[in-house]
Amino acid sequence: MGVRQHLAVAAAVVTAGAVLAMSPPAMAAPAAVAQTVQTASAWVSPGKTLKFGAKGSVVKVLQTRLRELGYLPGKIDGRYGGSTQSAVWAFQKVNGIKPTSTIASKTWRALESPKLPKVLVPNGKPTRAEVNLTTQILVLYVKGRIKLISHISSGSGVPYVEYATWNGTRQRFSGDARTPTGNFKTTWRRDGWHKSYLGQLYNPIFFNGGIAFHGALSVPLYPASHGCVRLPMHVAEVLPGLLGKGVPVHVRGRFQR
Repeated sequence: MGVRQHLAVAAAVVTAGAVLAMSPPAMAAPAAVAQTVQTASAWVSPGKTLKFGAKGSVVKVLQTRLRELGYLPGKIDGRYGGSTQSAVWAFQKVNGIKPTSTIASKTWRALESPKLPKVLVPNGKPTRAEVNLTTQILVLYVKGRIKLISHISSGSGVPYVEYATWNGTRQRFSGDARTPTGNFKTTWRRDGWHKSYLGQLYNPIFFNGGIAFHGALSVPLYPASHGCVRLPMHVAEVLPGLLGKGVPVHVRGRFQR
């Protein structure tokens, strides 16, 4: 099957739910994903190896497929950049593949027969956020269906000491950089960059005291935050329009270094 045919197949695959309005204009949120895994007959991969920085129609096939499955690859522009890489990492982690920026046979096969993320709270509210510290994944459910799956970086667990000017005076802050497990709810939020005593947070949505979901310029493949849940910047642009106030947030697991 040629690339043009693959694009036609990808465009023909319909996922459950309505596509959300763009937020921001250049970034569309994924449609809700039905709680069934699409079979290999519904989508056939190009099978061409892609590396970070690749361009072209095969990258568009990849980006379209990721969005159909609930991952956010950024713009469907045929450019394999950082936004698409973070979506690839999330997909690979959910499917038990060691995260890598190279798209080869194992990842293409998984895209043909994808797995769903592990449900952490089977009896949870239909609309909720689940944070899996073991796999470093965020899953947002809306009305019982997956709306978004994202790569994250949570608290490093490493004790820290930071000095920052806060309320006009230089102060010392220390802690163990944990993202506590438990059941919480989203509370207050800020638009754009918000200065905290431990750094800058983009579009933060707080759910446990000073711990928030927020965009960050660095979201590595290991826990690196002071305790917040770091998100890729393009995901943090969309999440506030999907995750309201008072929504349950369930944090489970433990990252194994």
